[in-house]
Amino acid sequence: MNHVISVAIVEDKDDIRQSLAILIGGAPGFVCQATYATAEAALAELPAAPPDIVLMDIDLPGINGIEAVRQLKPQCPATQFMMCTVYDEDEPVFDALKAGANGFILKRTPPHRLLEALAELHDGGSPMSSSIARKIVGSFQAHPAAAADELAALTAREREILDRLARGYSHKEVADELVVAPTTVRKHIFNIYEKLQVHSKIAAVNKYLGRG
Repeated sequence: MNHVISVAIVEDKDDIRQSLAILIGGAPGFVCQATYATAEAALAELPAAPPDIVLMDIDLPGINGIEAVRQLKPQCPATQFMMCTVYDEDEPVFDALKAGANGFILKRTPPHRLLEALAELHDGGSPMSSSIARKIVGSFQAHPAAAADELAALTAREREILDRLARGYSHKEVADELVVAPTTVRKHIFNIYEKLQVHSKIAAVNKYLGRG
């Protein structure tokens, strides 16, 4: 039996929160585990029963979504955080990724694509709306040598893998494109983490993009 993906929603607007809950709760392979109108409520209750994924708004009253992710990530290390927001400006995007977000999708995303993105996130990918992905790629192209000192120790193959991780590939997609075994990819990623002195894909990507 396939694993049912549990999702919690943090969104202050009642109509959007209810619509997302209905969409996710009614989709095969998903369950809407909980909904929260504020970050404070999520911080108080969510760590007791961490879901697979948290769909997190950014512009929340009180504590915003980025700070909520920053506080929740250490308490829920196995939970993936998908930012769902109207914003696609550079600063919120990179602040959210640095805080520990694993994906970033816009609220105008069609419902079927949102479900696909949640499944992709659960499968190890880092899904992002196309406009956001272009910003990240553009940032890399604008700062190709920003983290030269930290990256100098990486081999050519490790750089190839890290480049694909930065573009949102899952481990399986990296393995398929480079025609290597998934176990080989995992070994390379372990070496990348060791050389960059990081403990997560997001931290490694931030260094690669010169924002670590």
